[in-house]
Amino acid sequence: MSVSESRFDFGKNWQRFLMRLNLRRIGLAEQSLRENLGLEMLNGKAFIDVGSGSGLFSLAARRLGARVYSFDYDAESVACTAALKQRYALHDDRWSVAQGSILDTEYLSSLGKFDIVYSWGVLHHTGALWAALENAISLAAPISTLYIALYNDQGRRSRKWLRIKRMYNGLPKPLRIFVIIPAFIRLWGLTFVRDTLRGNPLATWRSYADDSLRGMDAWTDIIDWVGGYPFEVATPEQVVDFCVQRGFRLIKIRTTSGHGCNEFVFERRTP
Repeated sequence: MSVSESRFDFGKNWQRFLMRLNLRRIGLAEQSLRENLGLEMLNGKAFIDVGSGSGLFSLAARRLGARVYSFDYDAESVACTAALKQRYALHDDRWSVAQGSILDTEYLSSLGKFDIVYSWGVLHHTGALWAALENAISLAAPISTLYIALYNDQGRRSRKWLRIKRMYNGLPKPLRIFVIIPAFIRLWGLTFVRDTLRGNPLATWRSYADDSLRGMDAWTDIIDWVGGYPFEVATPEQVVDFCVQRGFRLIKIRTTSGHGCNEFVFERRTP
């Protein structure tokens, strides 16, 4: 089975997410950008969203004053971003939405350079993580910020999840529930037990989106995690070394010991 045949339909998941999007979640996305970029506003900044998905963080960057360019490989994700722009910034000519691949160097060369290159949880789904990261870096201006998040390498556990993701995407859609259910139990079972013992079995589930700076709800995250394929991982050390060798300095890192993303903010100050 080829990658193109088994690639997860990220856009379909984002369509469900947009149905539940509200101003509070948009505010959380803005807060996330402020905290991680160390800036209250992005006025005068050129911001590129590599793999824009739902378009939530493109919208957040635009609301903070940046000139935004959003692109995604997945046509339905592009449609989601475009729908979000239509909803909140219909006639805004400082936000562009397009379809394109981070692996297409000819396409990337037409885009110019950006003050902020943002790619959260995307590059590890290309099937060529390190080439994708190299290409993302090529979009950065000499004085710029690189804000990325990549799946954590858990060794054997990551290889097990890779097999699960391949199985999920290889099954007919009506049968995928038989992968989702055991994965759901594994990911959330202990949390439900803990909350039940405290007298409120759905407490964490209900508050998940409110507690998340990224504004994601629990079900969207589960489907995204189990289905997300292609799937690659990297250690924090590998990512830091790769970016430092290309002239960037690490200014912020948030790591996980589990199966989620390690988050990195780099800056380059080459005159």
